Amino acid sequence: MKEKIISACDYIIGEIKSIDFTSKTSKAIPAGESFPNQNSFPHCLVFDFGICTNENHEFYPALIELQGFPSLYAFQGIYPSILEKHFQIPDNYSCFFNGLDKESYLKALQKLLVGNLNPDEVILLEIRPHQQKTRIDFYMTEKLIGIKPVCISALKAEGRKLYYELNGERKYIKRIYNRVIIDELKQEKESLGNIINIQQDYDVEWVPHPNWFYQISKYLLPYLKHSYIPETFFLSELKNIPNDLENYVLKPLFSFAGQGVIIDLTAEDIKKITDKENWILQKKVNYAPCIETPDGQAKAEIRMMYIWNEGEENPLLITNLARLSKGKMIGTRYNKDKEWVGGSVAYFEK
Repeated sequence: MKEKIISACDYIIGEIKSIDFTSKTSKAIPAGESFPNQNSFPHCLVFDFGICTNENHEFYPALIELQGFPSLYAFQGIYPSILEKHFQIPDNYSCFFNGLDKESYLKALQKLLVGNLNPDEVILLEIRPHQQKTRIDFYMTEKLIGIKPVCISALKAEGRKLYYELNGERKYIKRIYNRVIIDELKQEKESLGNIINIQQDYDVEWVPHPNWFYQISKYLLPYLKHSYIPETFFLSELKNIPNDLENYVLKPLFSFAGQGVIIDLTAEDIKKITDKENWILQKKVNYAPCIETPDGQAKAEIRMMYIWNEGEENPLLITNLARLSKGKMIGTRYNKDKEWVGGSVAYFEK
């Protein structure tokens, strides 16, 4: 399984590095939502694979989604050491990749997020960070790396400089570890009050730059052709509606956390959509119930997590995140009444 997943990841990375990537994704960023000063590579890359079985009952991965946006990098750095206090993990298995262990993993994360700066000059930017479901990762980032989570409503501008106030003192910002999802910001903007326009040309470095959230996203899926990547179409380019819609899912391009996905799809659902350019039709992935739990089998998804430092030719695979589900989809909102589900980690043979 490890080799199969990595082969698909390598293919995707090759496509991202290809000379026509920019032209392919030039329309990925919605009008009016582009940020200035984009760099030439995404600092973070994650690829989500569902675990499936074929007609020969062999396990294989199927790409569900991908993003040029952070995941729970800090939490996944320390979570395995908690598991290993309670479970016996064979010495020849690890959740880390490329020879990393907990200590070297955290050093790599520190280099990515802070670089040569003082952690005091870097913030983790989010919308109401202390109310987010992923806040445990924010707290671990602060504890392990020294970067404080700051709400976007706390940002202030002094010319091209950004700062926030802490205990009456101005803290000037040189780098932003960006966890703001722009789609969520649009939904929450009015309730946040009079916030600054974060899209202006400020004297800060983004990690990762916000534009990558769109360019490496569901928008890229129709361009990817690989045996472990389900066939995907832009709805606007679909000439005929397939007769077997039970084998497809309909996804909005610009959404997050599985919102807006239509699983039990009908032709009427497609006909109702007026902004077809903002939707994709993807071959349905049938997750295999493959994890034994005390109250039945769970389906699994594995997120492969990469970092990409300045000057490096390729991103580095460093760890993974596993998610278990007994609902129709992966994620907390689809498993509220379930047990033995949620976030975990996968161990692979070294």
